[in-house]
Amino acid sequence: MARPRASRTVENAIRRLGYCHVAGVDEVGRGCLAGPVVAAAVVLRPDCYVPGVADSKVVPPAERERLARAIERAAIAWHVAVVEPSEIDRLNIHRASLEAMRRAVMALVPLPGFVLVDGFRIPGLLMPQRALAGADRRCTAVAAASILAKVARDRLMCELHARDPRYGFDRHKGYCTPEHLEAVSRYGYSEVHRRSFRPPTLFDTIAD
Repeated sequence: MARPRASRTVENAIRRLGYCHVAGVDEVGRGCLAGPVVAAAVVLRPDCYVPGVADSKVVPPAERERLARAIERAAIAWHVAVVEPSEIDRLNIHRASLEAMRRAVMALVPLPGFVLVDGFRIPGLLMPQRALAGADRRCTAVAAASILAKVARDRLMCELHARDPRYGFDRHKGYCTPEHLEAVSRYGYSEVHRRSFRPPTLFDTIAD
């Protein structure tokens, strides 16, 4: 069964309104017990289509890596922003996710004229924006941002694994898996775990 691909319909409609640079933005890592939340913002060239771009959740890891390189080449501008666990604990995960997306957008050079975002509007942007439910499935720019964010975060989690291999970050990337919960019960939280997150018990995860 072919996976759904994002389209440029929404971006093209916004360009016809006179906005030349339309950015897509998305974040990953919102539901993790450990590691940062990472956001990416991307402005794609209208005349440079990247085949296969889709929501990062439906793209296999090796293909995400290939697509990330193609997206970077096809982009007018792109940027990845990171909010670390300590800041997540201070802000809460919702506000931290919005802050990561705001930073990614505001670091683009040139700044976009319009922003498409998956889910929630981003406070503090200087340009008009539109929040769309399921934008990472519907809009090519947002799907491209989801791929860049996912690839960047996976690399960061592998680096954290190299520093402390006890938790298996290279495999579960900080998400709440039985393997991760077992490691937390054995070793406690590391410096990259989110103290504000209360993990379920291993029994709860298996029962689900």
